[in-house]
Amino acid sequence: MSIELVGRRPVVAPEDLIAGLVPPPHFGRASFETYRPDPAHPSQAAAVAAVREFAGEHLRRFRPRRGPGVGLYLDGGFGVGKTHLLASLAHALGPRKAVFGTFVEYTNLVGALGFIAAREALSSFSVVCIDEFELDDPGDTLIMARLMRELTDAGTCVAATSNTLPDALGEGRFAADDFQREIQAVARVFTTVRIDGPDYRHRGSLDFPAPASPEAVEAVAAAPRGAVAAWPALLADLVEVHPSRYGAYVDGIAALAITDVTPLEDQNQALRLVALVDRLYDRDAVVTASGASLQEVFTPEMMRGGYRKKYLRALSRLESMAHAALEHTRPV
Repeated sequence: MSIELVGRRPVVAPEDLIAGLVPPPHFGRASFETYRPDPAHPSQAAAVAAVREFAGEHLRRFRPRRGPGVGLYLDGGFGVGKTHLLASLAHALGPRKAVFGTFVEYTNLVGALGFIAAREALSSFSVVCIDEFELDDPGDTLIMARLMRELTDAGTCVAATSNTLPDALGEGRFAADDFQREIQAVARVFTTVRIDGPDYRHRGSLDFPAPASPEAVEAVAAAPRGAVAAWPALLADLVEVHPSRYGAYVDGIAALAITDVTPLEDQNQALRLVALVDRLYDRDAVVTASGASLQEVFTPEMMRGGYRKKYLRALSRLESMAHAALEHTRPV
């Protein structure tokens, strides 16, 4: 019997939000040794060395704290191993010294605990790892810029990944003077390490499987820890669940079949879907869908807008999970 996803209403205690700031299952065994640099892109091997040095020189002997914390910024395209290296850093230091979360998870933490409580909780760690630093919302970015500034002023180190160089964050999106000042303050914290190379998830243009047949949907839904949800009902249900709980929302689901997919209607739907995709990918879930292709869920207008990189990341992950679904249900 498939798991019921729509209608779940997880409750997550504040202390569990902090405890949950660890590398997700997809990177549960990530280490510097398991990262495989591409010889065609020397920046990858250089990035491994830089993160190792950051761990050894700044964090392993960081107590007692002397002076402000420092930052490391891993910049590169999708699928070049930035998150792998960030998770490796967190694993190398251990859960007592490091926390790991996405930009969205940290903004949700501030929303759940309040700024001061979140800052105090995070300042007890030697390093705060922030995956996929984003600038889609100026309010969230100001909060995160202030949080990082106050953490580093207090001696905590910060390591982050993104797809944009720190001195270009916000470029072409928001012109407010105070916002630009905040971005420059963030940029000065970090030493930037560039990682080049293709997206390992698809090595080129996106190549989604064809929309699933009814039989394929049934096979995924009937798989161990499988779930099925109708697209309209899923989109409506996501409105009722705070994004900070999307991880708990999909906990226990290894395979998700979505029926009756159609292109999204507005930006809010699209951003909620991105958050859901990230949590499914973190948990190594597979996804299959019927109706329109998952490649077409973000409209051309959305793909031309300020959230383009976020949508491209979601599509890359959806494509990977869709191909994994074919293997998940293939007879052995």
